[in-house]
Amino acid sequence: MNEVKSFLGTGWSFPPEFNKVDNSVQMVGDIADIEDSIRIILSTTPGERIMQPEFGCDLKRLVFETIDSTLLASLDHLIYHALLNFEPRITFLNTEVLNLDSPDGRLLIQINFKVIITNTRHNIVFPFYLLEGTNVSSV
Repeated sequence: MNEVKSFLGTGWSFPPEFNKVDNSVQMVGDIADIEDSIRIILSTTPGERIMQPEFGCDLKRLVFETIDSTLLASLDHLIYHALLNFEPRITFLNTEVLNLDSPDGRLLIQINFKVIITNTRHNIVFPFYLLEGTNVSSV
């Protein structure tokens, strides 16, 4: 296993990757570990994890919603509470939707946060698809 030591935390890369030479798990640390953790939290629907049924963020219930101020407030609220409950290393600052007029049904959500122990600001962009499964064609 390749050693990654970080005072911010160390974990498996997401998605998991394995070294072809020694079959060890690819590890990440520092801000990359926090970013992977945020992506996992936002991609998990509550109830998916058997031993942690409350874990995740219920973003999927907003699929097919109209893009308006109510949707933006709901996104901000859901993300805030999910990160507050499941990522103790950061302080959530806000969300910004980068492409409000996207015709393809995809919103890019920029999540701004501060790492508590280092007091540094960071952000990640999370893609949220409003039209899940609509690009399926009939044969």
